[in-house]
Amino acid sequence: MQKTAGIHHITAMVNDPQRNIDFYAGVLGLRLVKKTINFDRPEVYHLYFGNESGQPGTIITFFPWADQLKGRIGTGQVGVTSYVIPPGSRSFWESRLKKFGVKFYKTERFGETYIAFQDPDGLELELVEREEGPLNTWSFSGIPTDQAVKGFSGATLISAQPNKTADLLEQVLGLECVGQEESFLRFKSGGELGNTIDVKLSPSVRGLMGAGTVHHIAWRAKNEEDHLKWRALLQEKGFYPTDILDRNYFNALYFHEEGGILFEIATDPPGFTADEPADELGTKLMLPSWLEPQREELERSLPHIEVHVLEEEME
Repeated sequence: MQKTAGIHHITAMVNDPQRNIDFYAGVLGLRLVKKTINFDRPEVYHLYFGNESGQPGTIITFFPWADQLKGRIGTGQVGVTSYVIPPGSRSFWESRLKKFGVKFYKTERFGETYIAFQDPDGLELELVEREEGPLNTWSFSGIPTDQAVKGFSGATLISAQPNKTADLLEQVLGLECVGQEESFLRFKSGGELGNTIDVKLSPSVRGLMGAGTVHHIAWRAKNEEDHLKWRALLQEKGFYPTDILDRNYFNALYFHEEGGILFEIATDPPGFTADEPADELGTKLMLPSWLEPQREELERSLPHIEVHVLEEEME
């Protein structure tokens, strides 16, 4: 049976690109590994944040568009994006969130303590301590590497048909159901990061796409050969995957699972050094070859953004 190693990336909708950078780089200390545009709407940035190299399982991406309406988190969406932090670092993160005025609360699930909070657009986030996964060697904004966010711990899915979503995770994607607690089913994959998926069983409001919501969640394929096998398997199981699309840093295919959530399967290679050196990731606007003739026009129309240390860090 084919099995995905876990989450490749998660993509969300937000309003302001600079505010987005200030939070994910300035507060959470993630690296902006790619500054590009939405290939389907080139007037909108596509920003990627992750660990030092943008390893699969660490990547959160954003379409920041000022004019989009506020969304509503609910069925047919990823409800919560969860990050893993090193054991013993929870108090560091509680202090850091307080320093930047981020309200949070603690919650328990499957014997683990989570710090739950929202980003400036209302996306639901969590931090949880785990041994799994390598340390993030990227150090920014006063966060030492032994306290830094490693990558995803996983995600909570809010499905309109949770049992069917659970069946897909287990019978198609190859995750293992490892338990049920109150209104959650938990699944695990074999990867070190992005390996824990909770499916919410209790009813929720219908999700509305917009700022502050997740657009899709992507699962890992080992390479192009594995990707083709995933597409064939999805067709065999009665899903309707898209054609395979070249996203420069991975190949992608998309399909809606029966609970309404947009799933993607993305290849691990070639990665973010496909078009710029590792030590320069995220420093320049990178465009696909077919948009290079429009570079000057795009650079004029896109808002100026930069990664910088926030004032609170210098106080």
